[in-house]
Amino acid sequence: MSHFHFETEVNDLLRLDGPMNKGPAPRWQRKSTEPRCSTTSTSTTPLRSSSRLNCSKTPSKTPKSLKKTPGKAKTPSEDRFIPNRSAMNFEMNYHKMISADRENDENECLSPSKAEFKKKMAQNMGLNDANSRILAFKMKAPTPREGHLNDLRVLYSNSKTPSTSAKKNSRHISPVPERILDAPDLIDDYYLNLLDWSCNNHLAVALGGFVYLWNAATGNIVQLCQTSTPECYIGSLAWIKEGNYIALGDSDGVVQLWDVEAQKRLRSMAGHSSRVGCLSWNSYILSSGCRSGAIHHHDVRVAHHHVATLARHSQEVCGLKWSPDGKFLASGGNDNLLLVWDASINTISNSNTPLHTLNQHQAAVKALDWCPFQRNVLASGGGTADRHIRFWNVSTGNCLNSIDTHSQVCSILWSNEYKELVSSHGYAQNQLTVWKYPSMVKVTELTGHTCRVLHMAMSPDGQTVVSAAADETLRLWKCFASDPVKKKSKPNPTSSSLVHRGIR
Repeated sequence: MSHFHFETEVNDLLRLDGPMNKGPAPRWQRKSTEPRCSTTSTSTTPLRSSSRLNCSKTPSKTPKSLKKTPGKAKTPSEDRFIPNRSAMNFEMNYHKMISADRENDENECLSPSKAEFKKKMAQNMGLNDANSRILAFKMKAPTPREGHLNDLRVLYSNSKTPSTSAKKNSRHISPVPERILDAPDLIDDYYLNLLDWSCNNHLAVALGGFVYLWNAATGNIVQLCQTSTPECYIGSLAWIKEGNYIALGDSDGVVQLWDVEAQKRLRSMAGHSSRVGCLSWNSYILSSGCRSGAIHHHDVRVAHHHVATLARHSQEVCGLKWSPDGKFLASGGNDNLLLVWDASINTISNSNTPLHTLNQHQAAVKALDWCPFQRNVLASGGGTADRHIRFWNVSTGNCLNSIDTHSQVCSILWSNEYKELVSSHGYAQNQLTVWKYPSMVKVTELTGHTCRVLHMAMSPDGQTVVSAAADETLRLWKCFASDPVKKKSKPNPTSSSLVHRGIR
């Protein structure tokens, strides 16, 4: 029997987590068996060292005021608690906590008073549904209901800019001209065309009976020619597209062809009964508009140059422009008509039937230009009584758009670099206006001329616009500066010898 008692004691010693059958009793058991003393004092004031009461042999280091609360008896088994985390089931405890919270929420919902209180609070704050929460753990704001304003009056915004918003123009256009040139004796006549810029960077301007050439690269100015009599003046001029040849129309109804490099007149082509106010080239065909309303086609390759006549305008032809592909000719006159001619028919015969007769303008139509990126679109501008810029589809004859500029339209030029165009105006601001196409939003207005801006021309690189006004000045504006990164170098076209070969 003693042997079994010995093994039991050894096992008890080896099992440290088991109860101790022998040995000194724990402190809490000793304290429960010791006699306790009580005091009748209910004062919460800490006792002084001279009047302290010792209930045990071991003095306590804790102040009496913090050790014991008056009126509350201490249980015999009170002692500190040391938790054993390895013996705890955290998942089960967490599940019980969540279940208890849900039960409390359900119990609150069952209470009529609390449910009514929460309902009124939601109505006052505008929280009628789950989508109207002030705070929500989501990746982005909730989408408002279609056709309904959000209850919180929140301005929802997307990361993408709406397509209807106008994009801010980041391109800077200087409001100050790059250069100002004097143009004395420039005739103040709305129906003439006295300015043009060649592909070789030569600017030609007619001043009374003289024609001057300004080399934009070097700044040199030369006089090309002079009329034979003081009463005669130059009414129009136009550079040929490919080379150093320029056509001049004078007040006597004569069309002249000049070689600029040799400064020599190549030929003189008569036939008009009055002054020639506009000219336009289509390869080797030169078209001229007369004050009588007639339009002549001249084939400069042959001796008998006059090949066709278009006589549909009843008054002076002041605007004339061939399309870039050479298929259509647009003519505007003082009779408020804009006519579109088919080149395949009207250059080989004297047919007076235009492809389209457009009469929406209420004044003389001088400003004409073809869109470079939409070959069938034509822009036209009316005089003082009209003041509109209109866009036409020449394939159908329909007016695509029109805008009131509130001033006389004297000239129109399309940009080859941007989807924009520039127009020059007369009464009353005498400005140049750059427009976005097709929205026709103003990009900028260029002011500085003191009289109406009668003529405009584009530089060969398409970046600079020169304007000529009745204040006898020429101003150069950097309207369409190109991006140097995107700009591709284009070789200048070589001079064509069609004209020179044709007259020899």
